[in-house]
Amino acid sequence: MTPNAFTSLPLKNSLLKNLDSLGYSEMTPIQAESLPPILAGSDVIAQAKTGSGKTAAFGIGLLSRLVESCFGVQGLVLCPTRELADQVGKELRRLARFTDNIKILVLCGGVPFGPQFASLEHGAHILVGTPGRILDHLQRGSLDLKTLRMLVLDEADRMLDMGFAEDLARIVASAPTNRQTLLFSATYPEAIADMSARVQQDPVTVKVEAVHDGGQIEQIFFMVKPGERIAATARLLGHYRPESSLVFCNTRKECQEVAEALQERGFSALAIHGDLEQRERDQVLARFANKSASVLVATDVAARGIDIKELSAVINFELTRDPEVHIHRIGRTGRAGAQGLALSLVTAAETRRVAAIEDYLGAEVARAELEALNMPTSALPEAPMVTLCIEGGRKNKMRPGDILGALTGEAGIPADEVGKINVFDFHTYVAIRRASAKLALARLGANKIKGRFYKVRSFR
Repeated sequence: MTPNAFTSLPLKNSLLKNLDSLGYSEMTPIQAESLPPILAGSDVIAQAKTGSGKTAAFGIGLLSRLVESCFGVQGLVLCPTRELADQVGKELRRLARFTDNIKILVLCGGVPFGPQFASLEHGAHILVGTPGRILDHLQRGSLDLKTLRMLVLDEADRMLDMGFAEDLARIVASAPTNRQTLLFSATYPEAIADMSARVQQDPVTVKVEAVHDGGQIEQIFFMVKPGERIAATARLLGHYRPESSLVFCNTRKECQEVAEALQERGFSALAIHGDLEQRERDQVLARFANKSASVLVATDVAARGIDIKELSAVINFELTRDPEVHIHRIGRTGRAGAQGLALSLVTAAETRRVAAIEDYLGAEVARAELEALNMPTSALPEAPMVTLCIEGGRKNKMRPGDILGALTGEAGIPADEVGKINVFDFHTYVAIRRASAKLALARLGANKIKGRFYKVRSFR
């Protein structure tokens, strides 16, 4: 038995079997460091980057402490965005497959209260949600936390950045004082230390180094003039031609402008930021994740909760002021042993930010000239997939298997032409290889799915 094997922990055999079936053979560094104190009942403050396995760390802790026969809320996970809450909810459900009796609810804004009231009336073991919606339920009396055993603050730094400090304080005040509190944060500003002092008791501190292996991510700084950033971004994309790229901007307005400018230049680019309606956000994330758009322009806050396992490149349209956030940004590429590419545009006014990043890394970052990059002489490659939107979802009892069956059965589409299928409450997104998209759209619109017809449209 290796030291980092899950079998080294005091976990139920059924949970260990489920972890093995999910491919969780060995703990990641954050899991190995944080799970022993979590399982021992200690408060924990953990610092780790996205993709480090932190959701499974607190998820295993939550599931290990549940009393299945009690349908009061025993675990509460607070997340800064609906995207992250949905992602956490899905992961917890996967981890909970070892028993049929555990109920997990996701409560976020942007959706009607009615169905959430009904779900809460039937009880739940674990809630995952955004601070605003959880507080709304507490104030309306549809939720109480008197049976809470474990509180998890996920991406705590972003929740503070987004102005949730007051909401968090009210939620914590509604929870029992003898609960266990876990605080996970990608960065560790002074505000996090202050929060920990208010909500935790003698926490165990766990930190997994955020600096990435230099050989895993190729990082390059390009000097530009302030007005040249959009043209420079297009040149980077045209030269390197990454299959999927995440472009970071510092403001919502900039985000939308950059995406539109790239679209005008022929790139399949989308923007995600706080001004989008929830359905628009769902649509954008689904299209980028299923490879029917190759460029996503995002702010740091909006990018939280985006889990793209194969991200070819990260481009910093503008450097962030915080070196730790910079490391967090570029850490989204070069995962699972793949080679990553991190390209940053730098003006003369940003030399202090460059120095701070290099000081944090303990190494100098390579520089290159934009003029040395090849200009594309051929047409830009189209995104490989097309997204179809079906006007039905979970509330219509829709499942991914129903969509796949409709496509490979009545529609006659080969299974390997079908990509990711994302089922939301009232709509479903499915990725189809571009060559089969027209046929799939026609056939889905003309045939029933689960006994009824649904409107279907495409995004190209």
